[in-house]
Amino acid sequence: MGNTLKLSITIDEAVDLIYEAVVNGSITGELIDKYEINSLDNKKCIVMIFDKHYYRAGNRLTLTVVIDNLQGNTRVHYTGGGGGQGLFKFDWGAASSFEDIVHRVLGDYIV
Repeated sequence: MGNTLKLSITIDEAVDLIYEAVVNGSITGELIDKYEINSLDNKKCIVMIFDKHYYRAGNRLTLTVVIDNLQGNTRVHYTGGGGGQGLFKFDWGAASSFEDIVHRVLGDYIV
């Protein structure tokens, strides 16, 4: 499952903090795709998909982050996936660790 946070910072600040933590804060983290939808009343929704190699999982994992301000406050929903090998999804906690990056970098701004 994923996690949802409401924040006291702007949507753009949240995007920058997450990007900085995942891409510039690691050797193997990269932004795979970013998609942004803007409304006429200055609201927006941004979807970012990251991936990163985790040695303990033996492969690359994904982190999908959806950030919007459609209801006023900035809201972030995120989930990690892709861990494990073969038919088994056991990833030694790597997907959870990838998700924790988002909570750690935004923790001071949770309302």
